[in-house]
Amino acid sequence: MGWDEYVEVWSGLHGGFDPRTASAVVRGWVLWAYRIGVLLGRNRVAPLTVTVAGLLLCLAVPVVIGLGGPAGMVAGAVLVLLAAMADGLDGAVAVVTGRVTRIGHVYDSVADRLGEAAWLTAFWLAGVPAWLAVGTGAASWLHEYLRARATTAGMTEIGAVTVGERPARVSVAVTALILAPIAALLAPAWTVVVLTAAAGIWLLLQIVGLVQLTTAVHTALR
Repeated sequence: MGWDEYVEVWSGLHGGFDPRTASAVVRGWVLWAYRIGVLLGRNRVAPLTVTVAGLLLCLAVPVVIGLGGPAGMVAGAVLVLLAAMADGLDGAVAVVTGRVTRIGHVYDSVADRLGEAAWLTAFWLAGVPAWLAVGTGAASWLHEYLRARATTAGMTEIGAVTVGERPARVSVAVTALILAPIAALLAPAWTVVVLTAAAGIWLLLQIVGLVQLTTAVHTALR
């Protein structure tokens, strides 16, 4: 499957969003996923295999964080980044191999939510208040639930690309897990401060994103 054909199919699966007109970062990310997806498809790697691998990487994050120490934080950041890469690749493999299915889309969404819950569990294990971790997870879930319900109700596009989308959550998690051990070198107590601040930023992004998405959904369905 060529790049242009891939984009047409990919766009149809993402509410008509064309990555060729997006920013260089988004366009580069989708192009990278396409190229790796072609490689994996040629080696007969199934989309579900990539989805499961990504979920297992996410579930390993609280395990390495629970071991404690700066090394655990850095390992957690690497695992989150690898999981995010897998999240972009399972869909690419499905498209290039012609194995896009509705159940695969459901599995991918469930894996994403479980993965984010694992990241926030890691934050909690590292000292972030439970109410903040739970609230952040709930806001992230509500963001995705609102879009899913709006699509079921007849919204034909994604509504809006908000500040609280999954790439933003990945960025916050990775950045926090990298900065936390660096801060610990200055003062051990700063580890919790950094992670708590990151969770707060994550929650704020979800709240703003919910406002953006709610406005878009109201416009699309009224």
